[in-house]
Amino acid sequence: MRRLFDDELEELDSDFTEMGLLVADRISAAVTAFTDRDTQLADRVINHDHEVNEREIALEQKSFEMIALYQPVTTDLREIVTILKAVSDLERAADHARNIAHAALKVTDKERIPELEALINQMGTKTTQMIRDVLTAYTSVDEDRAKQIAQIGQELDELNHDARNLSYEHMKSDPEFKTAASIYVNVAQDLDRIGDYVTNVCEWIIYLKSGRIVELD
Repeated sequence: MRRLFDDELEELDSDFTEMGLLVADRISAAVTAFTDRDTQLADRVINHDHEVNEREIALEQKSFEMIALYQPVTTDLREIVTILKAVSDLERAADHARNIAHAALKVTDKERIPELEALINQMGTKTTQMIRDVLTAYTSVDEDRAKQIAQIGQELDELNHDARNLSYEHMKSDPEFKTAASIYVNVAQDLDRIGDYVTNVCEWIIYLKSGRIVELD
């Protein structure tokens, strides 16, 4: 019975990691679609959003089945609960990637604001790397690394603030950029929110390691 549980738990871990990597790819693709004005790539991100949702549902169902069948305790239970909670955060992160892809369909080359695109690219790189790093931290149950990753969320907050201020400056100086600037504001906010969800996953890693529920603001 224990061997069966260990095998299924290993499979659950693997599926969780695959979902996380898929979400990271979606975020990267959405940001590229936005900054490159690649409507075909944006459409692919939007049209394949259901894949992330399906993985979340499958992981949740598998988690509940394992809890009901094996009635795990202590560390085993915490591992399943961590996945159960973290997949929800990853799915929400993917929703924001879809929002960014939709934004890519609303702006044109004539509405480019290079300084803002540089900030968006920087935020996109940070969020994508955060997800990849948090998956590694989960695999190694590295509490210290989880805390370090969460601190990057504060950097995203600052970049989001910079993007918002710069957008407002463009709105004031050139009314023709009002719509485009507002889109940049929303995209920066989406990326900042992705960072928040990754921070939530960091908190669940700490729970997995220690059994403590903390807030990493």
